[in-house]
Amino acid sequence: IWGILRALEQAGIITLADKAYQGAEGPVRTPYKGKHKPESQKHANRAHARLRGPGERANAQLKGWRILRKLRCSPSKAGHLCKAIAVLQNHRVTQAG
Repeated sequence: IWGILRALEQAGIITLADKAYQGAEGPVRTPYKGKHKPESQKHANRAHARLRGPGERANAQLKGWRILRKLRCSPSKAGHLCKAIAVLQNHRVTQAG
């Protein structure tokens, strides 16, 4: 509806998605479905998950920050705020590890 896939394709950005996006056109890459996949597809799915994992964890962590639930600043500042939160979160994780 909003032309996001078209914009990603024009920018040359490949997007990794989960199985729910199977059949999406353009730059979207999804894992293989099914139970009895050949080893090559299993390997491809593992590689796909390894690449998607950090982004999924980052999104989950950002959802836990209360300040982002009712953001009352300019939307142009939201990206900077998310980057700052990611730095703080990564610092917290490295200190705990």
